[in-house]
Amino acid sequence: MKNFMRNRLRTVLTILGIAVGVIAFAFLETVLAAYYIGVEASSENRLVTRHRVSLFNLLPVSQLEKIQQVPGVTQVSYGIWFGGYYKDPANFFGQFAIDPGYIDLYPEFIIPADQKKAYNEELQAAIVGRKLADRFGWKLGDRVTLTGSIFSGDWDFIIRAIYKGRDRATDETAMFFHWKRIDERFREFDRGSQVGWWLVGVEDPSQNGRISDAIDSQFLNSSAPTLTETEKEFNLSFVSMMGTIITIIKVASWIVIGIILLIMANTMGMAARERTTEYGVMKTLGFRALHLISLIGGEALLVAFAGAALGCAVAFGLVSLIGAFIEMQMGSMFPVFELTPLTVAQAIGLAMLAGLLACTVPIIRAVQVPIADALRRLG
Repeated sequence: MKNFMRNRLRTVLTILGIAVGVIAFAFLETVLAAYYIGVEASSENRLVTRHRVSLFNLLPVSQLEKIQQVPGVTQVSYGIWFGGYYKDPANFFGQFAIDPGYIDLYPEFIIPADQKKAYNEELQAAIVGRKLADRFGWKLGDRVTLTGSIFSGDWDFIIRAIYKGRDRATDETAMFFHWKRIDERFREFDRGSQVGWWLVGVEDPSQNGRISDAIDSQFLNSSAPTLTETEKEFNLSFVSMMGTIITIIKVASWIVIGIILLIMANTMGMAARERTTEYGVMKTLGFRALHLISLIGGEALLVAFAGAALGCAVAFGLVSLIGAFIEMQMGSMFPVFELTPLTVAQAIGLAMLAGLLACTVPIIRAVQVPIADALRRLG
């Protein structure tokens, strides 16, 4: 503790340097955790069947009956991406045209019974998430107009239901409406009824592999071959599209840890050089190598912990401050944006590990320096 407070300015600057590094590391790791939170929240009882070539290739409605007949399948629903915007193209959020049974496959969507009934009874009705409704100030009964980018024109909807998430990781920023409205557009252009994907409910998740193979084998040689995967794998494919960005974030995280290591190495190296004579005196008095290791290593751990703790405290405040805004504006990508205990543990643990590595060379020099050489450096 005395060595810790010996050169207060240097100690404070080192702690601040470590804290800045930890803040950067914690924020980057929070972004990574937010990317994967939707994947981890996926249900094992849901499969997604899409076109084998691309999600942008549509599937014919005629596949429905064959999928329903696959043993182990409890329910089949479908949806299609709408791809519109509200007032301004910058107002991006998920919009899905679905059939009535789609919501039933998501028990984590909590919708009052009367609101669900009102939605099912009106073709122009829409369901929106709580965060999405809060973002634009929508209320039940409000008329909302979306401008379609895939399906051109202005589309009017009436908010008849607002869902809440059962779990913290449930996305509350999506909008759902009746697939029949999109189907009417298809019929206008004589394209036939089509869907973007099939949502398949299964009874036993252990049979997911067999059920997936059974579904895909039926359409293998058709004009619309399918690829069936678990909801987790399906969501992970979207995350993989951001692979380059995720890699950059991971590399940046480790660069930050390297900077912390350099800061600690500089501080402990300077401290050890200043105390070389003291180490010689201590050896003369009978202090052993273990004592020197404990003194130098203990100081490094204390400085690293103080910097990491300060950094985590500031990072928690910053993430809490902007987390609600990010969840509101980018909930489809980051449904949960918060500093997790795992990230805090990683930040503190890696900072302290950097502290230990940084004091390795000073410890070796202090232990190996002869007493005569150490005392000769007096003054």
